[in-house]
Amino acid sequence: MTALDMDAMVNTVKGWMENPVKFARSHGVTVSPESDGSDPEREIHILIIEGFLLYNYKPLLDVYSKCYYVTIPYGECKRRRSMRTYTVPDPPGLFDGHVWPMYLKHRLEMENSGLDIQYLDGMRTKDELYDQVYEGIQNSLLNVL
Repeated sequence: MTALDMDAMVNTVKGWMENPVKFARSHGVTVSPESDGSDPEREIHILIIEGFLLYNYKPLLDVYSKCYYVTIPYGECKRRRSMRTYTVPDPPGLFDGHVWPMYLKHRLEMENSGLDIQYLDGMRTKDELYDQVYEGIQNSLLNVL
């Protein structure tokens, strides 16, 4: 956690929450009215925050309205990591001695955070995961409108 600039992330998220349109424009994103001429300031805006350890950082816990977490079994995680090419390769034993134990530690902390987290099966295809999340967001929006 100390290797990440979480204060900057909190400031960025809160800046977006204050005014999504102004934030987008200040970051070079064009926000144009819908074809019906509606005001972008009155539209629904969605911010997706992605990263590991996001559910372990207390200052961010109150900003999430929907939480997803991709899970993957030990064997598959180890296999995928071993397929990656790093500039500096993992030393022998790093996965079993550090990476996986830290994953388990932080996952337990996350599970005890009190957030309503929807777990996604990381063995499914990217398209299946996208469809599941997209459907969940659409349903949430329909329930609010």
